[in-house]
Amino acid sequence: MTLRNKIICGILGGSLAALTASANDRRFTYTYEPETMPKGSWEFEQWVTSRIGRNATVGQEGFQKWELRHSLEYGVTDNYTVELYLNESLESFRDPAAGMSSTRFMWDGVSLENRYMVLNPTEHPVGLTLYLEPRISETETEVEEKIILGQRHGDWKWALNLTHATEWTDHYHATEGELELSFGVARDLNKHWAVGLELRDHSELPEYREWENTALYLGPTVSYRRANWWATLSVMPQIYGANFIGNPDGNSHLELEGHERLNIRLIFGIEF
Repeated sequence: MTLRNKIICGILGGSLAALTASANDRRFTYTYEPETMPKGSWEFEQWVTSRIGRNATVGQEGFQKWELRHSLEYGVTDNYTVELYLNESLESFRDPAAGMSSTRFMWDGVSLENRYMVLNPTEHPVGLTLYLEPRISETETEVEEKIILGQRHGDWKWALNLTHATEWTDHYHATEGELELSFGVARDLNKHWAVGLELRDHSELPEYREWENTALYLGPTVSYRRANWWATLSVMPQIYGANFIGNPDGNSHLELEGHERLNIRLIFGIEF
């Protein structure tokens, strides 16, 4: 087992061992639901995302990136929730043209998520929550905004997110815009298990001058919940992608320069 895999297994093992404390469970991992935490409640979340598969044409054969987020969430009021994240990642790939492999660990900074529920889904036909998350590190910063919609109908639940983000990279010398639409629908099988589907489309707009690419993902999601903890897993293969500026990855059906063939995300939540 490589050092990278030992680190990931250690993080997952530690998170599983800590699952002893009631939680606001999630049915999806990329799509937020409109509910916020009750006033005065705390929750720890551990996020693990694996992004797998770019290609040799863009010099990233065997691409894999692990993204880790460690967060602490607090219900300021019944309608307003804040969450502090520590972000880090581990990336590896091989450039066959150069005959070189690259592995690097990155500290991706600190972010503060703010969610304000405007319309409670238990009181209105559709729930509405507004989201703002600034992130800052040594070399870059980002601001992300979301409009979160959703509702429950019996055992069924759906959520829709409209997302915009601006990222300043390369020591703040470059700017990139991002647009994303995500949608999830899930059904509760019993008081512990739920299954569903999640759809996500993500696009990049460098310097806001041109629409560079888009990638569409679709895959299953499964969640498990107890009185005070929950876990949710999504497996999201790319089903369509396009580059609007040439064809740098040499693929006419997928976008493999800025996106991957497969995204997998696992989130644990523990209330205390």
